[in-house]
Amino acid sequence: MSMLGHGGEAPGYTATARALHWTTAALVIVMIPIGIVMANFSLGPAGDVLYDIHRSIGAVLIPLVLVRLAYRLTNPPPPLPDDIPAIQRLAANLTHWALYILLVVQGFIGWIATSAYRAPIKVFWLFELPPIWPVDQPYSEKMFGVHRLLGIVLALLICMHIGAALFHHFVRKDDVLMRMVGR
Repeated sequence: MSMLGHGGEAPGYTATARALHWTTAALVIVMIPIGIVMANFSLGPAGDVLYDIHRSIGAVLIPLVLVRLAYRLTNPPPPLPDDIPAIQRLAANLTHWALYILLVVQGFIGWIATSAYRAPIKVFWLFELPPIWPVDQPYSEKMFGVHRLLGIVLALLICMHIGAALFHHFVRKDDVLMRMVGR
């Protein structure tokens, strides 16, 4: 089956794939600014609430991204239009897989760093996750540094992903973005 070329309509993602994508996107879009504020401002008790929200969203994102990854492996995405150059196809593929991997790794690094610091991870004040690393504050500080660096890498990849989607929609005027938005 041949895909339609420039400006043609490509098959869309399933409702499940779209729901997983947009739920993940919404959580990450909330998570990044909270992380930036937490890392750069001393907010007293309000800061504690932000930490709890950030950790809670991270605790939700780990299984959500794993489910999304399992769904993607068992339900391949619709192919891109035929006229998209091979280098752009490769870039899209690498970006998607990097996002999946980094989102999972980022969550576990945050959990390890928080465990080593021995701060509680209260998931939306409903229950507490157990620590997964022995107390080691110097190690915790190193892991939080890695967590910050990966956060920056994730933010850059997300900007690339959004930029590519907008390029498809406004410059190429194809249906690549609309496949994830739904018709």
